[in-house]
Amino acid sequence: MIKFTEKTVVGLSETGLGLDELIRHGARQVIQQAIEAELQTLLERFENVKTLHGQRAVVRNGYLPEREVLTAAGPITVKVPKVRDCSGSGVKFNSSIVPPYVRKSPRVSAALPWLYLKGISTGDMSEALSVLLGEDAKGLSANVASRLKAQWADEHANWSRRDLSMSRYVYWWVDGIHTGLRSENSDGQCLYMNASRLRKSFVSSNIDRMGCICISGL
Repeated sequence: MIKFTEKTVVGLSETGLGLDELIRHGARQVIQQAIEAELQTLLERFENVKTLHGQRAVVRNGYLPEREVLTAAGPITVKVPKVRDCSGSGVKFNSSIVPPYVRKSPRVSAALPWLYLKGISTGDMSEALSVLLGEDAKGLSANVASRLKAQWADEHANWSRRDLSMSRYVYWWVDGIHTGLRSENSDGQCLYMNASRLRKSFVSSNIDRMGCICISGL
């Protein structure tokens, strides 16, 4: 049973931190503990691998340089540990929580298309994230936002060119809307195409048609 005393319970006024700072501090502790747990799992997996001198072949070997990860709680500095593999097997530690080169959490990455669709320009992304996540949330430059936009455009182009020759549709539904959003190459109009796919279920030589709605073009 945990016993709380005056030393373990510290008021907000005594910490000198605001609510957002406390949340980030707690999030950093939890993330760091989770990373250390991942490392411990890896070390336990190879604990029976020994060197010629009988020493453990896979051991921890300090930390990588600290890096800042932009999360929903704001920017958080993390330290990812390293391992040394003396067996020559090439064992490395890669955290699944903070993978190599990751600078933004999935939740922040998912918010970027939403911000762009709301009319936030690439140059204002950093400012918008600063309002949402704090003044220190400057990990997204205009160049990064532009690269992401190009990636989204490529994904949309590949999706638009997908093969539909093997698909059968009962009917097509086409509609147009005016988004009212900023757009570089259009007047804000969007053509929306929907289709109801034909599903066959052979029962007593009859075809049962069920509407499976899917977006066919945008």
